[in-house]
Amino acid sequence: MRDAARVERLAWLDRWMLPRRTPLAPSRWHTHVVQRRVSRLDHLRPHRLNWDALKHPEPPPTTEPEEILTPRRLAGIRWFWLDGIFTTVSDNLYLGFIILYALAYGASTSELGLLAAIQNLLGAVSLFPGARLADRARRRKWLVTWSVGGVARVSLLALALVPWVASTPRAAIWLIIGLNGLRSFMSNFGNPAWTVLIGELVPRFLRAPYFANRNLTMGLAALLVAPLAGWLIKAGNGLGGLPQLGYQAVFLLAFGTGLLGTLCFLRIPEPHGMPRTACPTGAGPLWGAIAGNRTFMGLVVSGFVWNLALQVAAPFFNVYLVRDLGAGAGTVGILAGVNTLFGLIGSAVFGRFMDRAGAVRTQALTGLMIPIIPTAWIWVSAPWQVGVLEAYAGLVWAGYNLANFTLLLELTPSAHRSQAVALYQTVVFGSAVLGPLLGGWLADALGFRFIFGASGAGRFLGIALFVWLAVWPGARVAAGTAGAPRR
Repeated sequence: MRDAARVERLAWLDRWMLPRRTPLAPSRWHTHVVQRRVSRLDHLRPHRLNWDALKHPEPPPTTEPEEILTPRRLAGIRWFWLDGIFTTVSDNLYLGFIILYALAYGASTSELGLLAAIQNLLGAVSLFPGARLADRARRRKWLVTWSVGGVARVSLLALALVPWVASTPRAAIWLIIGLNGLRSFMSNFGNPAWTVLIGELVPRFLRAPYFANRNLTMGLAALLVAPLAGWLIKAGNGLGGLPQLGYQAVFLLAFGTGLLGTLCFLRIPEPHGMPRTACPTGAGPLWGAIAGNRTFMGLVVSGFVWNLALQVAAPFFNVYLVRDLGAGAGTVGILAGVNTLFGLIGSAVFGRFMDRAGAVRTQALTGLMIPIIPTAWIWVSAPWQVGVLEAYAGLVWAGYNLANFTLLLELTPSAHRSQAVALYQTVVFGSAVLGPLLGGWLADALGFRFIFGASGAGRFLGIALFVWLAVWPGARVAAGTAGAPRR
């Protein structure tokens, strides 16, 4: 009865979340009623006289039992959908403006690189402890809730209080660096548990359409929020004699909407009734599980090069836009909205493409298109030109991110998923620590245009390694399996 009531409360979400003809298991209440109805006919006569059952036979199952959406599982992916919307609103209120927040206090290019490097370093350090705790935790949902939904979001509230706590601009810069590092540490500490929980919650057959539709809805939310954040910063700064009031308002709103996301996540049922495998710990079992998975190892190696090239330039695009091209926070917000708008189109286009071609080919295709973006920044001379690049970036990055997350769920062994995810993300964060430091030094020495060109070349090398180490071995394995005799 409780499952049926939970399902009915959010039934309106189904037409947005799920593809048509998704197999749904009946609720326990429905099963109980059917059993009572049939038992009234069967308890005194043989089954061949059960006319009700003959007229309304149960359809044969078309999906594996563990893949059918039970009411409990359906309620969970609905609340996960709503959590994604509120989390997107929170992220888009502050993520693009933390560097501008430090820049408003006079941070140098090297300090901005340090801000990004510490953020990535603490994110990397947190992953393996988070993965070990995820393997040992009896309730992964609570681990995610207090780390990602708790401490990480309280740090946003603390960032809003920086102007009232710091006595000097130098102290404010270091406080921003420290609080942003704490936010990154706690967000990534709970990430392995989050990935395992979502891998158990969303069935394999539903992942591509569900995440594509979820990303589309989250993109709609981001489309409205990012320009709003830029406008709030522009309009709020200086009101009441408070030079950073706009930034404070944005971080407070990010904390509030993030808290709503946490409340939605709390409603997700712990997937104890769903298929789960034992999670052995230790580097030996993990290495044995992934050593033969050449596609996953190719994803890890190419991911290091790709993200190193990405982070050489990523923290400095908005800095160049504001410092060299004369744009303001409002322009940054509008450009983020353009990126999000075309990201919606990209989610729809590449979601369908991935259904047909698969996640590996989708990531390879979009990865070959992405190096054009930083290279084109070399010739940007006015903020309006960035709008064209942001439209293109939103389109292709939507497909890349969708494919990358799906690949991570597909290629990680289920028995070691939390540790395998931690391994991949640690490698990625390791490169992301070096990238901003190297980019900040090169920007001071050789200028922004040099790091934009270097980032484009490095991204091309990263995706070439992905094709060489992941796509081709995977294609050979698939061809060998298809050509093998059936027994």
